[in-house]
Amino acid sequence: MAEASWLAPRGDGVELLIHVRPGARRSEVVGVHGTALAVRVAARPVGGAANEALRRLLAEALAVPLRAITLVAGAQGRTKRVHVAGLDAAAAHARFAPHLN
Repeated sequence: MAEASWLAPRGDGVELLIHVRPGARRSEVVGVHGTALAVRVAARPVGGAANEALRRLLAEALAVPLRAITLVAGAQGRTKRVHVAGLDAAAAHARFAPHLN
């Protein structure tokens, strides 16, 4: 596994550094933006809708339950830290690999 600056093992899972672009046509993982995983979400950043859309997208992409995804920091900004419980770094990287350049 190549070293990924956006992915770090933390406790019982991994922590992801994510750059989110809300209001996109569709929700998808699009690659890397600087040192963060780049993600687009269709939801607007109103009332936490974009954060919830991000959680749902990550749960689906990583094949983990929604309850495993926790927003750690960045609720009001585009750069967010997210904890994914029950997943190791190698598995997370492998599941995102098709979306990375």
